[in-house]
Amino acid sequence: MTALRNTPVALTPDAAPFVIRAERASDVVAREALLDACFGVNRQMRTCQRLRDGRLPAEGLALSVVHQGRLVGTVRLWHVSAGGVPALMLGPLAVDKSCRELGIGAALMNHALAAARALGHGAVILLGDAAYYARFGFAALKTGELSLPGPFERDRLLGLELREGALDGAFGMIVASGAWLPKTGTHRVKKHAA
Repeated sequence: MTALRNTPVALTPDAAPFVIRAERASDVVAREALLDACFGVNRQMRTCQRLRDGRLPAEGLALSVVHQGRLVGTVRLWHVSAGGVPALMLGPLAVDKSCRELGIGAALMNHALAAARALGHGAVILLGDAAYYARFGFAALKTGELSLPGPFERDRLLGLELREGALDGAFGMIVASGAWLPKTGTHRVKKHAA
């Protein structure tokens, strides 16, 4: 019989190709540049943006991915009412083109869904490619009676119940229900007559 030893292992930076962590205020510029690169500078015109405008993401559900000291991935989830049913809206999910072979998108999705479940949320909705998101359990089964505040492709509106039955009876418009962004102080300069 061979005895097992607990041998300490020193992790090197190469051992963990990326780290998923809570988004920080210092991530904003890099996050916005990544989103522009992935979705184009007109991304603010997309339908789901209407659900994010002026709102904070759900607490604990704004995530960043760092690889070699650089932000290379992001996902945020937002509080919505899915026809009167509380849910989260996921998006956008973005991964830097140079890092897409590292499995960051899948790891980020799994992490975000596990965090949402741990925080007690019942369902997640997204607008995305059904073939990609099916592996995480998303389907159009319970979103057929829901709509968005703008144009969208019906087969791309997907849902995932984190708690069985969480989307039962969901119908009607999906609307934002999360906390508003804090108002920033603006300073008005008084003009003096010369």
